[in-house]
Amino acid sequence: MKAYHEIVQKIIETGFQKTNRTGINALAIAGTMFEHDMAEGFPLLTTKKVPFRLVTSELEFFIRGFTDKEWLKNQNNHIWDEWCSPDIIPYGNDDHTKTKMMNERELGPVYGWQWRNFGARYTAHNTKTEGQGVDQLRQVVETLKTDPDSRRMIVTAWNPCDLSRMALPPCHYSFQVTVIGGKLNLLWNQRSVDVALGLPFNIASYGCLLHLLAKEANLEEGKLVGFLGDTHIYVNHLEAIGRQMERESRPLPKIKTENFTSIFDWHYSDTVIENYDPHPAIKFEIAV
Repeated sequence: MKAYHEIVQKIIETGFQKTNRTGINALAIAGTMFEHDMAEGFPLLTTKKVPFRLVTSELEFFIRGFTDKEWLKNQNNHIWDEWCSPDIIPYGNDDHTKTKMMNERELGPVYGWQWRNFGARYTAHNTKTEGQGVDQLRQVVETLKTDPDSRRMIVTAWNPCDLSRMALPPCHYSFQVTVIGGKLNLLWNQRSVDVALGLPFNIASYGCLLHLLAKEANLEEGKLVGFLGDTHIYVNHLEAIGRQMERESRPLPKIKTENFTSIFDWHYSDTVIENYDPHPAIKFEIAV
């Protein structure tokens, strides 16, 4: 994907090295934009293999509003293993705290819970919520079907009242759906962007969500747009991403979903990628 590689090149050429909470410096730029037309193929990087199963199982986790990372582990998805709710273990990036965080299962009111219960009081992953929240995702689906020209189809995960209880404040904190010319477009906002490791997942995740919402509303797939804030490459990723940039991009794959009835009944195994021929995976260490 040309748009992704242009972001990488811009950071390498113009990024400013700065400190951050992880203790690993990063080259950063102050904002950029990712844009992709879904007619060109599904936006899954080909210059390195991106594990699509991990992308889609995390997306199902969000859609269902889950907050128990044990569900992800049961799907053999370990991308949330290092985090837990600060209600249980206050955040720290020392080895002792990291180990304690990894041993807990409670994530707090993260992403999907806010998508499906915004405004309710969160208790824990295994107890009922308190009060009546707003199911933002269901509202968007209903609006798509009844008023597709609306410019108010927005879902936010950024709830200031709950930030201190989240395992990680939302990096991608909101998205908007808009229908133009019979095509469904999805635009997401992201405050912090780990370009080497996280951004390829974010692109694929929101690309899949766009695909599912288009099926839900019986619309064509349009553009996927990301508005990216603090966009950075960690210094310990520079060598590997430099090697990745030397690889030649290959044709993008296609996305296919079988037996679709509703996004709320969707299971990640229902969606597959066809004709995906990436270069080999590249290992990037996660900054916790």
